[in-house]
Amino acid sequence: MTNQIFKLSKYFSLVLMALFLLECSRNPVTGKKEFMLLSEEQEKALGAESDPGIISSYGLYEDQKLQNFIKDKGRQMGRISHRPNLNYQFRILDSPVVNAFAVPGGFIYFTRGIMAHFNNEAEFAGVLGHEIGHVTARHSASQYSKSVLAQVGLVAGMVAFPEFQQFANVAQQGVGLLFLKFGRDDESQSDKLGVDYSTQIGYDAKEMADFFQTLKRLSTKNGQSLPNFLSTHPDPADRYNKVYREARRVQTNSNKTNLKVNRSSYLRMIDGLVYGEDPRQGFVENDVFYHPELKFRFNIPNNWQTINSPQQVQMGPEDGRAVMMMTLAQGKSLSEAERAMLQKYQMQKISSRNTTVNGLRATITTMEPAPAQQQEGQQQQQQQQQIRVLSYLIEYNGLIYNFLGVSELKDFNYFTNIFEGTMASFKRLNDSSKLNVKPERIKVITIAKNGTLEKTLRSNGISSNRLEEFAILNGMELKDPVTKGMLLKVVSK
Repeated sequence: MTNQIFKLSKYFSLVLMALFLLECSRNPVTGKKEFMLLSEEQEKALGAESDPGIISSYGLYEDQKLQNFIKDKGRQMGRISHRPNLNYQFRILDSPVVNAFAVPGGFIYFTRGIMAHFNNEAEFAGVLGHEIGHVTARHSASQYSKSVLAQVGLVAGMVAFPEFQQFANVAQQGVGLLFLKFGRDDESQSDKLGVDYSTQIGYDAKEMADFFQTLKRLSTKNGQSLPNFLSTHPDPADRYNKVYREARRVQTNSNKTNLKVNRSSYLRMIDGLVYGEDPRQGFVENDVFYHPELKFRFNIPNNWQTINSPQQVQMGPEDGRAVMMMTLAQGKSLSEAERAMLQKYQMQKISSRNTTVNGLRATITTMEPAPAQQQEGQQQQQQQQQIRVLSYLIEYNGLIYNFLGVSELKDFNYFTNIFEGTMASFKRLNDSSKLNVKPERIKVITIAKNGTLEKTLRSNGISSNRLEEFAILNGMELKDPVTKGMLLKVVSK
């Protein structure tokens, strides 16, 4: 044990010496020195490297008016922030999820889902300031540095005490829980910066506090309400009180008057915004996946869950024993696509044959992970070869679609029939009702007469089971009064 302690002490000494040789930087927001393993140039590079992947995963929402709005407001706010030198980039992503996030270097993303739930420019400006605050306070860089230090401690323990390796996976999960992105202190600091920045460019930050009420109602409605200590964000109800007090304090100290809300102009701007899932990008109905734009369909296994994104469709059972993916393959021919697939996934071919799937040329391949390099050890080889993969490559409309079904080797025979049931069902979509499906879009109406929100929604065709959904969308309660001439959000196709 004494030798092990000596080894551990020596290892930590070397690590700490190396770390303290790195530059300590001054936080742009607090002015305090802090330990940072990511330089500003590295932050910028990381953001620039991440941006194409984020756009590829979600897709950009094609509305130049909205993209210009977020860019103009973002750059205006960036200029008065604590890091005006950054080349901020702002994007609206084509996702129905209500979310906004930032990556290092000044890349800020809003989904069309969150844009639909704002009810004025001031709410948007507060959240925009919050996300810029994550960047200016270098929260991502700080989290990166902390996680590296935690990993150093984990590796040190494994070097000194080899028997600890069997618990490595559990320890890794613990490290992840310690450094959730972002922590509550970071979120609270960004809330304050959101208030400060939005006030500086002339918006009423109390509206930002009101938007946290919308978030709270959304999380409760969707069954996602979490206790404070388990959430990566402070509870929205707590944030409402804190942000409201902070907004009043900042407004009083800055002597700002005539602060903007701009409800009507914002609502008119989002009139026509796609709301919810966009079926044009693919949708599931009665265990069948339809893609109207690309004109294909295939069956989904019964009771399997589906996740659709611009890059791929993922399917899997609840027990996680298998997964299927459908994506576009690389290559101009089936043989090229098969070679590219084997190389991309580092697989070796077990068997392969050419066939047709509903009249379309196809190649069916069974494969397994390629043998690991000798220096990586026999144990890793055995672990890698415990899975097996079935692939269908199908030519259709000038593209090659790649289905992959993956399971452990012991389960592969069981899942093969399930995989083939989906892959062999791929075919041209001819049903006009599916080809012509349209998404719901935000429709901004002018209220014709005084009444309650509930009566107005009902009179505009909102069904009983969606009344609460649209009350939340408008940031109101169903019993709230509405007045003639007021603007309101409903939907149309």
